[in-house]
Amino acid sequence: MQYIPNTEADCRAMLDAIGVRSSEELFADIPSKLKLKRGLNLAPPLSETGLRRHMKELAGRNADVEQYPSFLGAGAYNHFIPAAVSHLVFRSEFYTAYTPYQPELSQGTLQAIYEYQTLICQLTGMEVANASMYDGSSALAEAVLMAHRINGRREVVLPMAVHPEYRMVCRTYASKLGLHMHEVPYTDEGTTDLKQVKAALSDRTSAVVVQSPNFFGVLESLDELAEAAHSAGALLIVVVAEPVSFGIVRSPGECGADIVVGEGQAFGNHLNFGGPYLGFFASKQAYVRSMPGRLVGRTEDKSGRPGYVLTLSTREQHIRREKATSNICTNEGLCALAATVHLSLLGRAGLRELALLNLRKTAYAKGAISALRGYELPFAGHTFNEFVVRVKRRAPAQVNRALFAKGIIGGVELGRFYPELSDCLLLCVTEQNSREEIDALCKAMGGKR
Repeated sequence: MQYIPNTEADCRAMLDAIGVRSSEELFADIPSKLKLKRGLNLAPPLSETGLRRHMKELAGRNADVEQYPSFLGAGAYNHFIPAAVSHLVFRSEFYTAYTPYQPELSQGTLQAIYEYQTLICQLTGMEVANASMYDGSSALAEAVLMAHRINGRREVVLPMAVHPEYRMVCRTYASKLGLHMHEVPYTDEGTTDLKQVKAALSDRTSAVVVQSPNFFGVLESLDELAEAAHSAGALLIVVVAEPVSFGIVRSPGECGADIVVGEGQAFGNHLNFGGPYLGFFASKQAYVRSMPGRLVGRTEDKSGRPGYVLTLSTREQHIRREKATSNICTNEGLCALAATVHLSLLGRAGLRELALLNLRKTAYAKGAISALRGYELPFAGHTFNEFVVRVKRRAPAQVNRALFAKGIIGGVELGRFYPELSDCLLLCVTEQNSREEIDALCKAMGGKR
């Protein structure tokens, strides 16, 4: 249904039912500075036909963004997706299915989710994975809550090198639960400061969070962070926003991670202007009953034939609310299926080849840009397919405007998240960027070799 009218009486009845006097009181938690203090500047009402015509006219003003080479990353990555992915995902039995409440009618969907879980375990090096979360940021927040359920501690070490928006979501989740986030800085290498992590640890620390590759594209030393966390009796949570890196780096499980979460958009899911995406979530078997979401398991019927069922469903839809591990409800199964198909097509060798292609193209771009006059690389750490560039002679926004004028989408202006990096851009190079596009980027940046 595209339009749901609520009369004043309907609104009053809903407010009375939840014990709120007004809609203003309902949204009292939203800071006043974020609220619009005037009416919406809307045109006069249109007929449905007129509205459709108006919306089409507005849509026609948009440029075809796919015609522009893009060097944006920061948690959403432009990877090639084979046509076979959409061919399989959009079969009617998959794209019309919502959630497998009745296993006897949902064997195909359940098997697809089971295969997805298996692939996530293989990628992360963990023992058990669930059946998909909303996205990478909420998956990380759920991991923080899970760590608190496991050990009862209330402090979390949350490095600044973790995606800023992921950190914001964590703070939002934790704000009403008495959990405290201790942010630690990054080093000149662009990595999390291990000494500061150790200094922040105590017998109150529930978990240490680390992103690798981190927000700056730099690879972290997971072994050392795991050792530090475990020495204080805390868990290590590893978050991965760019899972293509799994093709060439050691899995977090091999490095001592207790919980591994992240964003799976890079596999099978187009950028889609920001969503929908899918979060993945894996952990050690010992913590399975504290995991959020649900798990699909494989069994056999009395005739020995394989069958798939929801093994654990500790959501408030299935059990009493106070015993639920999360309120993750909406099924991201279609996005998870796309990731499953894409990974199956790649295989182990294909994923490694894809990761190496990203690594090599990024190395070429880093070398070319660092040789330009007026630009430098502020971080010396090893990177995957993203890296930070310091702009010496112009503001990063000016560089981006100049790039766009020449048909190139530039990088993320880091001053938005890090005031101390207000002169820096975060650039991303994937297999979708040709050598010619990288050369054009360097030329358009205005430097001389």
